[in-house]
Amino acid sequence: MNKRICILAGSPRKNGNSAMLCNEFARGAKDGGHSVETIFLRDKKIGYCLACYHCKKSEGVCAINDDMADILDKINAADVIVMASPVYFYSIDAQMKALIDRCVARWLTIKDKTFYYIMTAAEDSVTVMDCTLDCFRGLAKCLSGSIEGGVLYGKGVYEAGAIKKLPIMKKAYEMGRSVS
Repeated sequence: MNKRICILAGSPRKNGNSAMLCNEFARGAKDGGHSVETIFLRDKKIGYCLACYHCKKSEGVCAINDDMADILDKINAADVIVMASPVYFYSIDAQMKALIDRCVARWLTIKDKTFYYIMTAAEDSVTVMDCTLDCFRGLAKCLSGSIEGGVLYGKGVYEAGAIKKLPIMKKAYEMGRSVS
């Protein structure tokens, strides 16, 4: 069955390693017959949550007028959400954190999604991505009916493009192609 896939790419680098994995996941998903939209957060204006709870009083409309309302519409319309971030101090990057926090405006409407997570890090230790993955899973845990589809760990890559020569690129393609 054709799925609608929304890829939320947090990398601030256009040709960053996590962005490259997103592109391979998208290529595989398209080859698998799915529709894919990739949103590069670096190209969007997403302010941080003000905790004003205007959204609670106005049916999910945020007081901040930026690109987040459109992104939330796309998240709600998707069957599958892919979240990607390079590791910053063992966590997600600022762009992704702002997006996650801004989901508060409509978190009750984001239901029954399958989540995939893509992470990259310069470090190659076993635990380097534990906190990053916990951040992603924390959002999904708050959303009704969320399930996890898969996780990609791109370790030991620092320079933009270093991921290209690693087997994880093929895994990203295969994971995208295997979305069901």
